[in-house]
Amino acid sequence: MGCAHGKCCGRYPKSSNEGSGEFHEVGPFGKHVLTERSIECVPVPSHNFRLEYSVLTQRGYYPDSPDKENQDSFCIKTQLRGNANVHFFGVFDGHGQFGTQCANFVRDRLVEALLEEPSLLDDPVKAYNSAFLRTNQELHESGIDDSMSGTTAITVLVVEDKIFVANVGDSRAVIAVQAGDKVLAEDLSCDQTPFRRDEYERVKACGARVLSVDQVEGLKDPDIQSWGDEESQGNDPPRLWVQNGMYPGTAFTRSIGDSIAEKIGVVADPEVSVFQLRSDHLFFVVASDGVFEFLSSQAVVNMVASYSDPRDACAAIAGESYKLWLENENRTDDITIIIAHIKDLSHAGADSIDGMSRVSVKPTILRAAKGSKGSSVTSGSEIFRSIRSSDGSDLHSCQCSISMNRSPAIVVPSPTHHQTLQMDGG
Repeated sequence: MGCAHGKCCGRYPKSSNEGSGEFHEVGPFGKHVLTERSIECVPVPSHNFRLEYSVLTQRGYYPDSPDKENQDSFCIKTQLRGNANVHFFGVFDGHGQFGTQCANFVRDRLVEALLEEPSLLDDPVKAYNSAFLRTNQELHESGIDDSMSGTTAITVLVVEDKIFVANVGDSRAVIAVQAGDKVLAEDLSCDQTPFRRDEYERVKACGARVLSVDQVEGLKDPDIQSWGDEESQGNDPPRLWVQNGMYPGTAFTRSIGDSIAEKIGVVADPEVSVFQLRSDHLFFVVASDGVFEFLSSQAVVNMVASYSDPRDACAAIAGESYKLWLENENRTDDITIIIAHIKDLSHAGADSIDGMSRVSVKPTILRAAKGSKGSSVTSGSEIFRSIRSSDGSDLHSCQCSISMNRSPAIVVPSPTHHQTLQMDGG
C-alpha cells in the first residue's frame, strides 16, 4: 500500500537472475505476454525433493505519470555458500520518491548480508535479524535519500526441509496445503500495518499519530481510533504521521529505509516464521501487495493450483490483479510474484526444529484481500511458528526445461479497457 503520496514505477529493475531468462518491457497499455523462458529448477538433495519456480514482475499503470519506474524488485539465489540445500527467494516493494533505488539496494545487499552472517546455517533466525538490521543501517549510509523512501521485504530461505520466512511490511508469503480434494492457503507472514493491534500499540508508544487520510484532513473524527479491518477500509486505511505534520503517511509499520518514519516506530526488525515442509505442501508464493490488494491468499492459491506451469500461473495472477486494480481505481500498483512448486517431498516432516530454541505455535490468521468487498475462507490450522525480533549462486544452478501442457497465457486489459475505466473514473 506504501506511503500516502503513491509509488513510483516504470521499467523493470534488473534482478539477480541475470542470464537465466528474459523479461521484456510492457508499456502501460501493452498486453502482459508470457515471457518465453524455461522453468527454473533446483534440487534439495538432503531430502530428495526439488523446487520448480518462476517469477514475473509487471510495471504499474499510473495515468498521471506513465513513465514512472517499477519500484518492485526481486532476488532469487540458489545454493547459498555453495550448499545445494540452501536457497533464497525475496520480493521488495519500494515506495516514495527514491523507492526504486531503495528496493534495488536491499535486493542486492540483504542476501549478501545474510551470507556474511556466521550463524546462517546454525541459527537462521538470528542471521535474518542481523542481516535486516545491518542492511537497513547500510541503506541509511548509502547516499540514497531514504528519509521518505524505503522498501518492504518478504523473503523465504529454504534450508533443507524447513523454510524461514522473514517479513517487514505488507507484502506476503503463502503456502498451499493439500487437504483432501481441496487446496488451502496458509499465510506464512502477517502483514505489518496499523490494523494489527500489537503493531498499532507499538507505534503509538513511539509517538506516531495513527489516522486515516480523511481523519488527517478533518473529514472524519480523529478521536475514533478504530478502523475495522483491511477488507472494509482498504481505500482509506490508518496511516502513521508525526505529531505536528502531515507526513510520512505510511500504511505499514515496518520497512527498510524510511528514516523519518523510524522516529515514530517504523522499524526494520523482521518477523521470522519457521516452517516445517511436509508432503502435503504443494507450492509457496512470494508476492508484493500489488497482488494481494484485491486478491485474497486463497484466491491466489486457487489460481496457482489451476495451472500446471508456474509461468502461466504468474501471468494469470498478474493479469487478474491488474484487472481488479483498474476496476477499483484508475491506476494499478506494481505487481511481482514468485511461485515455487515443491516436487517429490515424500516424508511427513518432523515437528521439532533441531538446533533451535523452542518456539510457540500460533494459529494462522485468516486472510482476505486487502481491498476486497467479499470474503474468502482459508484454513485455520496451526501450522507455522513465529519468532518476533526486537557466496551463493544464481538461478541457473539447476536449470531444467520441463515439458508440460500449458494453458493460454493471461493478458492484462486492452488499451480500450484502460481508457473506458479512466473516463468512468473506475
